Amino acid sequence: MKPETLAIHASNLVKTTTGDVTPPINLSTTFFRGEDGGYPGGHMYSRVSNPNRSALENTVAKLEYGEDAAAFSSGNTCGLAMFQALKPCSHIIAPDDMYWGIKKQLLTIFNESLEFDFIDQTDLNLIKASIKPNTQLIWIETPSNPLLKVTDIEEIAKIAKAKNIPLVCDSTFASPILQNPILLGADIVMHSSTKYLGGHSDVLGGILVTAKKDELWDRIKNIQQTGGAVPAPFDCFLLTRSIKTLAYRMKGHCENGKKVADYLNQHPNVEAVFYPGLESHPQHEIAKKQMKDFSGMMSFLVKGDAAAAHKVVNKVQLFAQATSLGGVESLIEHRYSVEGPDSTTPKNLLRISVGLEHVEDIIADLAQALG
Repeated sequence: MKPETLAIHASNLVKTTTGDVTPPINLSTTFFRGEDGGYPGGHMYSRVSNPNRSALENTVAKLEYGEDAAAFSSGNTCGLAMFQALKPCSHIIAPDDMYWGIKKQLLTIFNESLEFDFIDQTDLNLIKASIKPNTQLIWIETPSNPLLKVTDIEEIAKIAKAKNIPLVCDSTFASPILQNPILLGADIVMHSSTKYLGGHSDVLGGILVTAKKDELWDRIKNIQQTGGAVPAPFDCFLLTRSIKTLAYRMKGHCENGKKVADYLNQHPNVEAVFYPGLESHPQHEIAKKQMKDFSGMMSFLVKGDAAAAHKVVNKVQLFAQATSLGGVESLIEHRYSVEGPDSTTPKNLLRISVGLEHVEDIIADLAQALG
């Protein structure tokens, strides 16, 4: 089935006596055992599995062409589980431009148990040179947050496989509709399901999808089920409900995103635009190769300093000045002030998540804010 069809039908796992077309919310925390001590309904306890979570995991696994998925209570928890699954003193190769929340985990939580290097992953030779005897993970994020760097998944997968190193790709900015890292050689794909998968800024979640069930995946599933940082049934219900429209929402985000990027790219008060769909983007050809389209995420540099950038975010009227991304509403954010004084993000950079409002209204708001 095509992604549009899978998104609608893959979550319909629950067959009830009342014949619900839409799977109901199953709030039970525990499930009946059979006379033989087994679990005829397939579930024992909701921390381990739940009908709504199984529906969500099945849907995203199919959309990402993976063998299994593990849903978590947030995108950050996906990172925690991934890093906890590694042996102590393992070395990680991570991108120099990556989501601050995951980077902060390495810097403040795993700084004494793991080794890591943050490098420019657009340089394949640098990746090869950074591999150590104890390198146990290559973590990539493409497109990256907030500079929208694009890394060549297929080529990095070849490097990783030659050294038998797992490759994990944070594909949150792309969604499963626009990019499928497993088909390009990645071992595990991560999504903050709070973002495009949820799409309405009203549910927190994260999900990992694996290409195959192996020893590393067994450790991750054990962390999920024993640690228990799992999404509630209602969260899973909301996510599967939202995913049914994901393919069509992404078409709108992409269409609006291209027009907004073109507008900003020609604006006299904009210094630079970071958007993989622009031909001027340094990795535009790689993006064209591995992405079906370029989403609604972009960043741009306001001409001037941090004060000039703050002036813009304080003048918008349609955009919400708020963190997060991927919702139906357009969001704008000054990333440096979110990431803190250790951030390497330019102080005049604004990140925007282009929503599904009429694109003329979106551009008009940016026009009056930029002056």
